[in-house]
Amino acid sequence: MTDHEDLERALRRDVRGDVAFDAGSRALVTMDASNYRRVPLGVVAPRDAGDVAAALAVCRERGVPVVARGGGTSIAGQATGTGVVLDFTRYMRRIAEIDAEARTARVQPGVVLDDLRAAAGTYGLTFGPDPSTHSRCTLGGMIGNNACGSHSVAWGTTADNVRELEVLTYGGELVRTGEPPAGLREAVRRLADGNLALLRTGFPELPRRISGYALDALLPERGADLTRAFVGSEGTLGVLTEAVVRLVPAPGARALAVLGYPDEAAAADAVPGLLPLRPLTVEGMAADLVGPAEAGLLPRGAAWLFAEAGGDTAEEARARAEELCLASGGVGVVVTDPAAQRALWRIREDASGTATRMPDGSEAWPGWEDCAVPPARLGAYLRDFRALLGEHGLRGAPYGHFGDGCIHVRIDFDLIGADGVRRFRRFSEDVADLVVAYGGSLSGEHGDGQARAELLPKMYGDEIVALFGRFKDLWDPAGGLNPGMLVRPYPLDSNLRFEVLPRDPVDVEFTYPGDGGDFSAAVRRCVGVAKCRTAAPGGTDVMCPSYRATGEERHSTRGRARLLHEMLAGDVVRDGWRSEEVRDALDLCLSCKGCRSDCPVEVDMATYKAEFLHHHYEGRLRPASHYTMGWLPVWLRAAAPVARALNALARVRPLAALGKRLAGIAPERRIPELAPESFLRWWRRTRQGAKPEFPGRSEPRHTVVLWPDTFTNHLSPQVGQAAVRVLEAAGLRVLLPSATRVCCGLTWVSTGQLDHARKVMRRTLDDLGPLLDAGLPVVVLEPSCAAALRTDLPELLGAAEPRAAALAGSVRTFAQALEEYAPDWVPPRLDRAAVGQTHCHQHAVLGDAAERRLRERAGLNGGLAAGCCGLAGNFGFERGHYDVSVACAEEQLLPAVRGAGDGTAVLADGFSCRTQIGELAGVRARHLAEVLADGL
Repeated sequence: MTDHEDLERALRRDVRGDVAFDAGSRALVTMDASNYRRVPLGVVAPRDAGDVAAALAVCRERGVPVVARGGGTSIAGQATGTGVVLDFTRYMRRIAEIDAEARTARVQPGVVLDDLRAAAGTYGLTFGPDPSTHSRCTLGGMIGNNACGSHSVAWGTTADNVRELEVLTYGGELVRTGEPPAGLREAVRRLADGNLALLRTGFPELPRRISGYALDALLPERGADLTRAFVGSEGTLGVLTEAVVRLVPAPGARALAVLGYPDEAAAADAVPGLLPLRPLTVEGMAADLVGPAEAGLLPRGAAWLFAEAGGDTAEEARARAEELCLASGGVGVVVTDPAAQRALWRIREDASGTATRMPDGSEAWPGWEDCAVPPARLGAYLRDFRALLGEHGLRGAPYGHFGDGCIHVRIDFDLIGADGVRRFRRFSEDVADLVVAYGGSLSGEHGDGQARAELLPKMYGDEIVALFGRFKDLWDPAGGLNPGMLVRPYPLDSNLRFEVLPRDPVDVEFTYPGDGGDFSAAVRRCVGVAKCRTAAPGGTDVMCPSYRATGEERHSTRGRARLLHEMLAGDVVRDGWRSEEVRDALDLCLSCKGCRSDCPVEVDMATYKAEFLHHHYEGRLRPASHYTMGWLPVWLRAAAPVARALNALARVRPLAALGKRLAGIAPERRIPELAPESFLRWWRRTRQGAKPEFPGRSEPRHTVVLWPDTFTNHLSPQVGQAAVRVLEAAGLRVLLPSATRVCCGLTWVSTGQLDHARKVMRRTLDDLGPLLDAGLPVVVLEPSCAAALRTDLPELLGAAEPRAAALAGSVRTFAQALEEYAPDWVPPRLDRAAVGQTHCHQHAVLGDAAERRLRERAGLNGGLAAGCCGLAGNFGFERGHYDVSVACAEEQLLPAVRGAGDGTAVLADGFSCRTQIGELAGVRARHLAEVLADGL
C-alpha cells in the first residue's frame, strides 16, 4: 500500500464527510483565483468540527499538510495546497444562531456571505464587510484573509467585525480565541511583552493594513486581542470551525452619488473631501473597465467614484448623496432607483473578471492585486504607479476601494515565457518599494499568500517578520497548516499555474476569435472569481444552472474550466481529450451559453463542451442520443410524410418506451408530437406565389427572410404561421429560402459532431447565396438557432468563409426585426399579465431588450423568468439528466407559471422552453408571435 493509499484509507475510516482522492476531485482545487497552482493529495469535505479534528489527526500522524478552503476565490494563492484540502462549502455552512439583541451571529466557516446577510436582514441587520464575491465567498475565507469589500469605509474589515473564533490547531488543540488555553495564552503574552516597542512602532496605521499577522492587536493597550490577531492568518495558525461575528443595522434606504473625473488619480484626489461626510462607501474605477453599454449609465468623465449614502428614509439618503455631489469637485449624478443602482454596482463587482482582458483583448492577471496606501496619498501614489507600469512596459487598469486607499489592478504580465516571469518579479519588487515609500500595506484586502509574503521584509523589516515566524510556531510548531504562505513563503514566481500548459497551440475545430485561435488561452480565461458558483435563485443571470441544481464544483463553469486546464497540463488529468473526468463534468453542462454573457471574462463553456465532445468521441462509438437528437433535422425530414402514423405509434406506451431506450431518451420524457403539416408545406400551399397586403401602403416597408428552423418547421409550424401574419401586418414582405434543407447545425454542434456541423453550415451558405448577396435580414424565430447562426457558425467556419460573417450579421430575432424594419408599427394592445421564460441563448447571445419593449407596447405586463428552463435542447431529453433538468425549471420558471392568474399569457419563444412548461406545469406556452397574431 502506498503512502497515499494509506492516507486515503485512514481518512475514509475516521471522517464521516466526503473523502476524494480521484484525479477529478484533486484537479478542481489545484487553483484559486490567483496566478498559482498546487496539486493536493486529496480533498475532504468535513461534516462538522469532529470531522475536522479527525482529518487533522490523520494528517498529523503522517506529516501531511492541510489547507482550509472556502469559496476558492483567494487571489494570492493561499487556498491551494499540496497535502489535504478541507472543503467547507459542502456541509459546514450552517448559521447556528442570530442574536438580534446582541447583534451577533454564530456561523460555521462554510456559510456564504449572502446567506448570512439574508438571514440577518430579517432582523434589519447585516454583516458589514462585503467583498465583490459576496454571493459565493464564505465567512471562513473572509476571516482567513481579513476580507473587506466596498463598505469598509463605514463598517471596517472582517477583523473589526469578529467577536470570537473557535479553531483547531494542527496539533489537535481546541482554541477559543476569547478564552485560549493557558499555555497558548501565556506564550502569546510573553511574545508581546518581550517586543512592546517593536509592536508599537513597526505597524503602519492605515485602514487597510492586511499584510502579515496583526501582532499589534496583542498590545496591552489594545486588550491583548487574540481574536483580532488571528483574523487574516490565511489558515496558517489554525482551522476555523465556528465564529461569532458582529452584525450592524442595515440602512433603511440608500442612494448612490456617481461622480465623474478626468482620470483615476483626479478621482482619488477628491476622496479626502468626501470622507468627512461619512459615506457608506467610496469606490473608484476608470474607463478601462467600462464597456459601451455601461458608459451610458455614467456621467461625463474618464474615471468615476461611486459614493453611497444611507439614511432611514429615501429622502434622507438622497439628501446625503446630493451633499457628496456638491463636495466632490466632479460631475455628479444621484441614482436612487434600486435597479439602476444594481446595474452600476455590477460594473464594479465584475471588475475582478473584466479586468483580466485588456481593451485590445490581451490577457491581464493578478499579482499586484490589492495594495493600500493612506487615502490622502492615493492620488499621488496612482500617478507614480502608472509611471512605474510604463517603465516596465506594462499596462493595467486600477480600480477599487478608493475611500480606504486600496487599489485592485490586473496587469498584462506575460506569465508563460521566462522573460515575462522575470519582469513580473522585478515589477513586484519595485512596486513593493513604492507602496512602502507611501506608508502603505502590500495587501489591502486579499492577504499576502504566495503573491506578496516574500516581500514582507520590505514593509516590516526583518525583526517583525521574524516575530511572524515565532507567532506561527506557537500555534503550529510542526508547520503543517498551509506551509509556504505568509511565513517562510514560497518565492512569488514559483508554482505559477501557467507553466504547466502546452506552449504550442492545441489542434482544435473552433476558431476562438477572442483568444487568437488558442484553446489554452480560451481555457485561461477562467481566473477563478467563481461568479458561476452563485447558488441563490433569482436575479437576471443564467449562469450556471447545473451548479445551482447540484451544488458541486465540477458542475460549475469554473470547475469545468479547471478540469480542462488540468487536461491540457496532463499531470493530474492524464488522458487528454479521452478524459472521463472532463467528460463527466461536462455531461451536466446544459450548453445554455449563460457563461458567455454572465461570466465577467466570457468563458464559453458550451463551445468548450462541443470541442471536447468532438475530440473525445473521434473514431469511437457515441452515446445513442448523439445519433438520434444530434441528427434530429435529418430524422424529422424523413418522418414528415408519415407524421400521423408515427404520432399514433408514440402513443403506444410499450413502443414509446422501447423507442426512448434505443434513442437514449429519458424514460420520464414524452416524445414530442410531429406536425401533420410542416411549416414549409403550409407556406407552399398557402403563401407561395400569393400577394400579401401591406396595410396603408402599396409596397412593403422592407423584405425579410424568415428562417424555417427545424423546430418551427416540423414541431411548431403554428409559430411560423403566426410570425408570417404579424410580419405582414407590420408591412413587411416575407420570403423563405428556396432550399428546403437550410439548417444552422445546432444539434450537431451541441453533440460535438463538428465535422458534420461544418458540412451542414457550408451547404446552408451555398443555398442562401442570392439572399445573402441581397443583404436581406434573416428573421429567426427559435432563439437557439438564431444564436447558433450568430456565433457558432462564424466561429466554426472562421474568417476563411466570409459568408459566415455576413449571415451572422443579418440575423434578427422576431422582435428585433419588427423594431428595426417596422419601427412605427403599432402592435395589438393585449393588456394581459405575462409570465414565462426568456431563452437562455437569447439572454447570452442575442439580448432580449427588443422583446421586452415589444411586450410593453402590446400591454403584456410582467417580466419573464431568467435562468434556464432546464430542457436545453437535447440535454433534458437525454437519459440521466431528468432530475437536474427539473431542478433547473423549479428554480424560477415553474413557480412563476404555477403562480400565474387566469388569463395570463405564458410566453416562451424557445421550443425547449415551451416543451418543458407543457410537460412539467401542464400549461401550453406560446411564442410571442402567436400571442400577437391572436390580437390582430
